[in-house]
Amino acid sequence: MIVVMNPSATPQQVEQVAKLIREMGLKDHIIKGTDLTVVAVIGDDRKKDRGALEQVPGVDRVVPILAPYKMAARESKPNRTVVKLGNSATVGGNQVAIIAGPCSVESRAQILDAAAKCKAAGANALRGGAFKPRTNPYSFQGLGEDGLKMLAEARDATGLAIVTEVVTPGEVELVAKYADCLQIGTRNSQNFKLLEAAGKQPKPVLFKRGMSMTLDEFLQASEYILAAGNGNVILCERGIRTFEDHTRNTLSLSVLPELHLRTHLPVVIDPSQGTGHARLVPDMCKASVAAGADGLIIEVHPDPSHAMTDGAQSITPDTLATLVASLKRIAAAVDRSV
Repeated sequence: MIVVMNPSATPQQVEQVAKLIREMGLKDHIIKGTDLTVVAVIGDDRKKDRGALEQVPGVDRVVPILAPYKMAARESKPNRTVVKLGNSATVGGNQVAIIAGPCSVESRAQILDAAAKCKAAGANALRGGAFKPRTNPYSFQGLGEDGLKMLAEARDATGLAIVTEVVTPGEVELVAKYADCLQIGTRNSQNFKLLEAAGKQPKPVLFKRGMSMTLDEFLQASEYILAAGNGNVILCERGIRTFEDHTRNTLSLSVLPELHLRTHLPVVIDPSQGTGHARLVPDMCKASVAAGADGLIIEVHPDPSHAMTDGAQSITPDTLATLVASLKRIAAAVDRSV
């Protein structure tokens, strides 16, 4: 359940509610919105007396939430969450964020070139993997900390915020030292120790849906990050595994309106992983913006035919520039901007 405070509630009244929740053996989480403050009750509250909370001065109402993802639920926060990526982008506001760059950091020259060209094409954040979890153990696994240093240099050169993947709990602190946003990929979507570790540090987390996850499972997994103390979570739909074989995954754009109904968290789309084919990426980007995406994370490589990872689904910077021009017109039609 959540406790909705009156607009005139004092900090002392909010703390009284939080104290009573703790006395019930549960955990409180105070969420301050533009107009209202709510206190989320974390834990199994089904047998607790909500009447005791309703009697506290300053309380407007107590709202039961049947969904197990209480902090991610739309009811727990009056306003949509807006996540800031460094000094270059926000995700969840009126502007649709464009996060672009290569799948992997391959060299200093490659990532600096990609960053400059992505920014010129209209991107406002840079993606690139320094650690790469791969299905094949003999595939390129990334450059590790050297790759993170190269990403940091690219940020210094362009001003673009850095989004990069973390794959183990032990590497969270290292990646957070360099990155503006930590990405958790589909293969780690139910690595709950990693989710908790990412939630204990303050940098935003871009959390990708597991390839076989239902939406309920996706939101429950995001709750691990939120419950650990980090409210800056961005959900990412990157396609799910189905019987279809003309694409790498099946990109489910219907999750956009559904997630916006269920959660206050922003939602971005990864059309590169979602299709696996560069030729399909632009149209899926356009459809995503029309359907309400808060951002796009797109694989862009200066020379896709020689990319060390995912070249087949990477578009060129020139294609990105043409695409961004189209996205601006589509965003304007749905009262957004790019």
